[in-house]
Amino acid sequence: MERLAAAAIIDAQGRVTGWSEGARLLTGHAAHEVVGRPAGDLLAGYVPAGALAARTGTVVLRHRDGHPVELTLTACPVLGPDGAPAGHVVTAEPPGSMVAAQAFEQASMSMSVFDLRQHYVRSNSAACRTMGVPEESLLGRFVLETVGDAEDSRGFVSHLRQVAETGRPVRYESTEAPSPNGAHAWSIEMWPLRDGSGELTAVALAAFDSSEQYWARRRLALLNEAATGIGTTLDVVRTAEELVELLVPQYADFASVDLLDWVLGDDEPPMIPDGGVPLRRVAHGSTRAGNPGAAVNLGETEVYLPLSPPARALREGRAVLGQAGEPTFTDWLAERNARSPEGRRFREAVHSMIAVPLRARGTTLGVAVCVRAAHPDSYAPDDAVLAEELASRAAVCVDNARRFARERSTAHALQHSLLPRGLPRQAAVDVAHRYLPCGSLAGIGGDWFDVIPLSGSRVALVVGDVVGHGIRSSATMGRLRTAVRTLADVDLSPDELLTHLDDLVTHLASDDSGEEVAELGATCLYAVYDPVSRRLCMAAAGHPAPALVLPGGTPEFVPMTAGPPLGVGGLPFEATEIQLPEGSVVALYTDGLVQGRDRDADLATDELRRALGAPADSLEALSDNVLKAVLPEQPTDDVALLVVRTRALGTDRVATWDVPPDPAQVAAFRQAATERLAAWGLEEAAFVTELVVSELVTNAIRYGEPPIQLRLIRDRALICEVSDASSTSPHLRRAHAYDEGGRGLLLVAQLTQRWGSRQTGAGKTIWAEQPLPGS
Repeated sequence: MERLAAAAIIDAQGRVTGWSEGARLLTGHAAHEVVGRPAGDLLAGYVPAGALAARTGTVVLRHRDGHPVELTLTACPVLGPDGAPAGHVVTAEPPGSMVAAQAFEQASMSMSVFDLRQHYVRSNSAACRTMGVPEESLLGRFVLETVGDAEDSRGFVSHLRQVAETGRPVRYESTEAPSPNGAHAWSIEMWPLRDGSGELTAVALAAFDSSEQYWARRRLALLNEAATGIGTTLDVVRTAEELVELLVPQYADFASVDLLDWVLGDDEPPMIPDGGVPLRRVAHGSTRAGNPGAAVNLGETEVYLPLSPPARALREGRAVLGQAGEPTFTDWLAERNARSPEGRRFREAVHSMIAVPLRARGTTLGVAVCVRAAHPDSYAPDDAVLAEELASRAAVCVDNARRFARERSTAHALQHSLLPRGLPRQAAVDVAHRYLPCGSLAGIGGDWFDVIPLSGSRVALVVGDVVGHGIRSSATMGRLRTAVRTLADVDLSPDELLTHLDDLVTHLASDDSGEEVAELGATCLYAVYDPVSRRLCMAAAGHPAPALVLPGGTPEFVPMTAGPPLGVGGLPFEATEIQLPEGSVVALYTDGLVQGRDRDADLATDELRRALGAPADSLEALSDNVLKAVLPEQPTDDVALLVVRTRALGTDRVATWDVPPDPAQVAAFRQAATERLAAWGLEEAAFVTELVVSELVTNAIRYGEPPIQLRLIRDRALICEVSDASSTSPHLRRAHAYDEGGRGLLLVAQLTQRWGSRQTGAGKTIWAEQPLPGS
């Protein structure tokens, strides 16, 4: 419906001289009925004195049909040619129209009306307060003339133009609405205004200051970003860097993280001193290249004065704010300038700072400092709450990284102490070994290797891998390594040794809080090499087969049946035996060498074969070549590598005699042994050797079963072995005063370096070792 303006013209004598169609519609009086009459005749009551003085107010007119009509009148004086008052133009609106005008003017949100060329037409009081100018200075002016040609202002004008051109409303959010009073967040709505014919005439705007809601959302977003962006690695320094990257530039123009020294080491947390607090700078960042505001270089230690904000934050356990003009802030800034004069220019703009402690699980780890220079707003209590929340989350991540580093260091030290530092001297093989702990977040694994000298110049070669990582795996590895050494000392065959080891792992698992056996599972390869027979006997428990390189041959993998991993139980282990020429190279390794995430095991195995076949000056060089060729840059699992080259003891160093079961022949074999020692130039050892041969051969004839064999081996020690077909092992006993026997083995034990017995496929072997003369 078309709306017509209600207006009347009243001359200086108070008579009506003009009457509009809108006035007729409101009062029912036609123009010819009113023009020429006194305006007072139309009133139904007195006009308030205040309305007369203000020339506006609510009055009651008499409608043509007699009922009262309440209208809001506004009188605008009309001047004559001489400038004297010639009357008034009076406009009338229903009372609701005035309320709408008052609502526009008194609205708490900024409201404005622009013409189609983005010039101001109207602005309410809130808009004028936001702009900081009266409405008169805005009317008729282009928007950019009042706010400047900034990017956000151009966007504002672009939206106004869009509404004027399309006639469609626009709603959007802005953090920089046209306002010279600083940054705010606004929810802005623009809509078109049309006349009675529907033609677009203007654009209206309403802007609600949503700064509080906006910054609340920003704080929540920052906390969510901290939850995902801090602590991505279990590295203390990297975690501190991630906190700085989050703070700059969203929260600060410069930020730093300083930690107490013990956090970066293995010490227990000390008490924070009452005086100066020494802290080590681990991370800092700035909106300016080169960090000009940093007074401390990365890695340096600084002692913060007791009254400085960082020291107070550490002692009080809360965020400490500082503003320009405060004594402590001024002193802190002056101390920064004295320490690093080259950053003074940057610090001249610093107007606010906040120091917040990094606390996790009741322990203070360090302090984060945030500084604002270019940022217009100073830190407020709400910022302190946010800083404490961010610091708390970062501190937990730093503490997790510290605990992981400490556990990893402990596990590494434990594993290093359990692995052989120097392999024992033996003549059966030349040895090279490598152990590489992985750098993964899982921690140190349970890989191990060992070289164990056995009787008869033989040697045991062991590699193993405990499931899992960390201290638990390292401890389990130590237990298994000790068990293998104990079982090896009993001189069990490889398959029998693994059977006993499997039982041990099963018992360990059942004793550890009811955990699954698989959680304590392990793989192991146990091999025994005899340099006299040049035979290698081995058995595997879920472990990769060793690689073999014969002299002049190509690398290949030993065909063998790998039994189940240790801890599965109930399944047998099979031994594989091969004879090797002297100079053969055998490589034993854990699966970390050829397996891993995103690795092709077949391809890695081929690379291992090629690396073992490449020429190398020594076993050490060969081991390095293997690791370089096969391993990726960042292995995901520990790697143990044991490379050996076999030796052989020829007939010139071994003497063997078959012994008939006749006690009368003992003297003859004692004499034969003496003669062989003379041929070897070992006459000094003849006396002890005669006694040992006499006792062991006599015991074999008396208590053993034929066939009986005597063997002397000249290696790093002089070894005397007597074998028979009986499986009964001898043992020491203390003879009584009138016993005729029982002193032989005791005498052997006292005269030799060590002695023992081992089971063989045909019975047992009793052996004794004595050092070579001059060794």
